[in-house]
Amino acid sequence: MDELESQVKMLSINIKEVKWMKHYSSCHKILLVGEGDFSFSACLGKAFGSAVNMVATSLYSKDTMMLKYSKSATNLTELEDLGCTIIHEVDAHNMSKHPLLKQKLFDRIIFNFPATALKWSESNDRQIKKHQRLMKGFLSSCHDMLEENGEIHVTHKVKEPYCKWEIEKLAEDVGLCLVEKVWFRRSEYPGYSNKRGSGARADETFPAGNSYTFKFARAT
Repeated sequence: MDELESQVKMLSINIKEVKWMKHYSSCHKILLVGEGDFSFSACLGKAFGSAVNMVATSLYSKDTMMLKYSKSATNLTELEDLGCTIIHEVDAHNMSKHPLLKQKLFDRIIFNFPATALKWSESNDRQIKKHQRLMKGFLSSCHDMLEENGEIHVTHKVKEPYCKWEIEKLAEDVGLCLVEKVWFRRSEYPGYSNKRGSGARADETFPAGNSYTFKFARAT
């Protein structure tokens, strides 16, 4: 077998080894932001059979997360066994300056159901502005963390009052553009459990219907 045939054979093998879970592949460098019990990260890692290209982050310390979420220890163990890099206490507003992230670029940056702790009702203008500050800070931080052709994926409810966040406009304000938005179905991610995140019911799920995954890229 000559050198060209050998290279073609290796390329064929590598293509066959690439595994997909919806919008994500095992060859993507993936950053997950604001993970709750790390069940979404674990879902991807198990689907790929490896998580060596994944970095999963949480706002909370490991100890706090363990107290909040009953299955976090199991998910973290699975991710560690799959080779995932796990970083706690990462603030989505300024993660591009985090010492373990500031030199890294990603093909996909994922933030599922972003939200700040509730101080007022979801429909209160002050609470909406609080959520918007989080989103704008996150999107701005992501801008310079993308590989060429990289994307930021934000899964978000689209009914009132969540549509008032105007995340497409927030993205545009920081130099991003909408690539597409696709219907989100939690059932398509086995094992994923979206969490409320704060308060006494932090470990409970919430209805994820009427949600889309918004895909953003750097504006040209």
